Amino acid sequence: MAAVLRRAGALPALLSVCRSALVRRWAPPEVDRALQWARYFQHLHGRFHARPQLRQALARRLRRAEPRAALGFGALGRGPQLVALALLQNRALPPAAYRHLLLRLLRPPGPAAPALPLLARRKAAARLLLLPLLRRNGPEPPLRAEALLLLARLREDRQDGEAPAEWLGSVMGQLPQPRALALVATALALLGRGDGDAGHGDGDWDGNGAWGDGDGDWDRGRDMDRDGSGAERDRDRDGNNAERDGDQDRDRYWDGSSLEGSQGSAAGDGCIAGLLLSWLLGNLERFSAFCLCLPGALLASLAGHYPQLSEAYLELLSGWGSHLHYDPLQGRWVKSCVDKAELSWEELRERFGCLCQGPAPLREHTHAALKLLKTRDGDFEVRGLSVWTDLLMEVGECLRDEAGADA
Repeated sequence: MAAVLRRAGALPALLSVCRSALVRRWAPPEVDRALQWARYFQHLHGRFHARPQLRQALARRLRRAEPRAALGFGALGRGPQLVALALLQNRALPPAAYRHLLLRLLRPPGPAAPALPLLARRKAAARLLLLPLLRRNGPEPPLRAEALLLLARLREDRQDGEAPAEWLGSVMGQLPQPRALALVATALALLGRGDGDAGHGDGDWDGNGAWGDGDGDWDRGRDMDRDGSGAERDRDRDGNNAERDGDQDRDRYWDGSSLEGSQGSAAGDGCIAGLLLSWLLGNLERFSAFCLCLPGALLASLAGHYPQLSEAYLELLSGWGSHLHYDPLQGRWVKSCVDKAELSWEELRERFGCLCQGPAPLREHTHAALKLLKTRDGDFEVRGLSVWTDLLMEVGECLRDEAGADA
């Protein structure tokens, strides 16, 4: 077993060599040896997949061999793809070795299925998503695809008995913070709507405050449905009442009975959502940046699905509201420190308004939180004395105005 562990630990080294300039001297025999090693790693994955203790031992060996690579047991099963991608993307590989690699991928020895078509489809899809024709009004179509790949990888690691939280933290740490936050927001939205599999869902957030409907009609996040979820109509293709079904789904999320979507998300999606939320809420500065960069309607939609997030969000809004003070000369609430990354009165009012337009449990919880803050602040009934009194009045007026307009 020690020899198997030692050989499995060679995967990070093999990938490093395949990405380096050392391949400049490679000929077809070296390419064959690299692919043989990759198939051997894949064999180890299949051999020990049903043996948890050995699987965990192999995962620990891979992490010790290259901590920064965040490779787990699942990487052994992806050995041929990882090695092939490393060589295909390495311009130092000589032409003769490159042609031999393509032939081997198209016609691999033995009964294995060709690996190149899958790699080619993924690469072509990535290029296609970057075309200007698909970038209407500035959205980023790759974001949804990246979120789906992230969810697929987390599910795979969980099924392999690994610790996906460690891999998630490593990957997110390598991304720019705005990109990482947009990716997590999209993944949580997909899970909340039951669109966590590639075959479901028509819309996604683009990271810039826009929500897509799948036909290129990109709307601002605040123009979503009044219940805070712009995708409810798209989930009911059989003609059922989308608003009624969507409210029932969100109520089930709020009650904690299920984090899985109504369209049959993969088993364990609740655990995957928990991993994403743990990463997001585990750092206050990170969560503050998350809430500042997302539109209020999207945050309200996520809060309606995930009570853990809604509690942290309300607490954060309460802290920001407590830093506002009333300026009698301007007749309005202003920031106590203009340079601090916090919300203005108008932004705070819009955020609470979105929460009060969400599903009934979220709406009631938000209203109760505002009443409690008002009571703690003196329970004033006139404007200008307590930011919470003014917020309750403003939010109530907005809701009454909208109710009258609908009537």
